[in-house]
Amino acid sequence: MRHYNKFQWSLKPYRLASHKIWSVEPRERDEYLKLDWNEASIQPSPRVSERIHKLLEHENFYNLYPSMINPELNGLLSRYVGLPEDHILYFSGSDVVHECIVRSYIAPGDSVLILGPSYDNFRLTAESAGCQLFFSEVSRTFEFIPEKFEADIDAVHPSFLYICSPNNPTGHLQPAEYVEHLLNKYPESMFLVDEAYYEFAGKSVCGLTQNYENIVVTRTMSKAFALANFRFGYMITNPVNIEHMNKIRNPKNINSFTQAAACGVLEDLEYMQSYVEECNKAKDWFFGELKKRSSRLTVYYGYANALLVEFPTIEEMEGMFQHLSQNKIFVRPLKQSALLEKCLRISIGTSGQMKRVLASMDEYFASER
Repeated sequence: MRHYNKFQWSLKPYRLASHKIWSVEPRERDEYLKLDWNEASIQPSPRVSERIHKLLEHENFYNLYPSMINPELNGLLSRYVGLPEDHILYFSGSDVVHECIVRSYIAPGDSVLILGPSYDNFRLTAESAGCQLFFSEVSRTFEFIPEKFEADIDAVHPSFLYICSPNNPTGHLQPAEYVEHLLNKYPESMFLVDEAYYEFAGKSVCGLTQNYENIVVTRTMSKAFALANFRFGYMITNPVNIEHMNKIRNPKNINSFTQAAACGVLEDLEYMQSYVEECNKAKDWFFGELKKRSSRLTVYYGYANALLVEFPTIEEMEGMFQHLSQNKIFVRPLKQSALLEKCLRISIGTSGQMKRVLASMDEYFASER
């Protein structure tokens, strides 16, 4: 007898990009450019190290579960988001937020619609709960068409919708006005708006949570705040939903080091904002340079910390991927949609880092000629 979750038996796993960086000696790690997981390409604010060292001054807490109520962290998050504390709940990473949301709002057989292509790990999380999964994909040229999206909603009648904004990997941004239109038009549907890349766009829909109960916004500190290793994410939603989520949330899963690191970056917002400004400047420059090479590729502008780059053939995409890897630059080939089979997603780092990427890409183009 097989003792497994029947919904997982035929489940397609989430495809992880290579994590070769962890096979590299720490002293050699700075020689590599890891631009495949949209992590920050710099270290976090120095306040993080300060907080960790302060925490280590008193080591009589290792045997204890971490604090489950952190007033300082709650207050810093509230000030950063611009909403009362009862609108916010934090977790050990945004993927864990998604898992908790799925447990709360998706039952076996429910219809779930994803605006795609999108972050594929949410697809996996939803399918493992036994939902009926549907996609509403953008056009072949990665253009979002509202009429098509709403026609797909009308056809599926989903109880739950997932929208990544800015989108991963297209970078498309959904305005708050349009999301509010959806909330009003489909009041029986629950909307999850994933704002993992909010800081790079500077525009959010979280204010809608004050007046609507059918929306949850999730964010992470793995991108702009450079805390990927610490695993910290949070949700923003109406207090009614917070009360519901607290029934199943495990409050002891956010360790003391993560809580300290999150407080450190939130008390040094200027550091994060400076990095975001540098990334956006580098993205604009890199986009302009790639546009000059339009005979070899097509580049799509987006509002996250990455650009979607499409090649004429799968072979050329794979050739570029291998060339960059051999030059210690890791980027991401995309497999979650047929629309992406000729595409690489290149995370954006600093201006100096992106100049290195462009130089390596030009070496490949020159060798192909």
